[in-house]
Amino acid sequence: MAATLPDLETVTLSRGASNGAELRIELNRPERMNAWDKQLGTDLLAAVELAAADASVRAVTITGAGRAFSSGADLRAGFDPAPDGRPDVGTALRERYHPIIVGIRRMPKPVLAAVNGPAVGIGCSLALACDMVLAAESAYFLLAFVNIGLAPDGGSSIFVPARAGVGRAAEMAMLGERVPAPTGRAWGLVDRLASDESFADEVDALAERLATGPTRAYAAAKEQLNARAYAGLEEQLELEASLQVEMAGSADFAEGVMAFLEKRPARFGGE
Repeated sequence: MAATLPDLETVTLSRGASNGAELRIELNRPERMNAWDKQLGTDLLAAVELAAADASVRAVTITGAGRAFSSGADLRAGFDPAPDGRPDVGTALRERYHPIIVGIRRMPKPVLAAVNGPAVGIGCSLALACDMVLAAESAYFLLAFVNIGLAPDGGSSIFVPARAGVGRAAEMAMLGERVPAPTGRAWGLVDRLASDESFADEVDALAERLATGPTRAYAAAKEQLNARAYAGLEEQLELEASLQVEMAGSADFAEGVMAFLEKRPARFGGE
């Protein structure tokens, strides 16, 4: 019998597909385009842990409420202050973000990213951490970190090259440009592309297929891919966190955040 789902503040949980065998996890801060504040990180981690532990859940779908999958970290409310007054990105990454990403990869059941709109920053990392990515044609992917003086995190430095190759990973990381979903499909970031009109139906159909398929075979295939394509994930996440802490202490990051909040081009000095 499926367990009663908890009420979470910024994430909505629901059952679907074949008598509740699918758990639908919906990021639910549509007024902020599902940007990650501290509460969303806490709620999403709780949802991932619940999905992994509940034997009645045979497949998981992650999507976003409103017009975005996720616009990335909320620069206004996503981080506690570090002792130096800068955002404490290290704690956020190590205590909230990393357990979510590792939890998705280690979960012995398929996880589908239903990318209904922009997947930016950690939102892009979240989508690519999933086993399959189904995107609406109007969606796009963006490693926006460089635009505020940061480096990729959330595992994107391993997921993007594994899917799209090192050259395209460098382009996304260093240029910080949008990759439209059709281009993402050609690059390998997107596994299935749907028109905006058919997107919801295609998500439901694929979630149903995964929730009623051979769960143990899916888990074995996922373990194989983890061992080959994503070997060293935890070490890479720690490298990302260490470098991001350095970047968060830079003058370029301070300028990047200020420019973002003031809605003007950043003037980076390379420091």
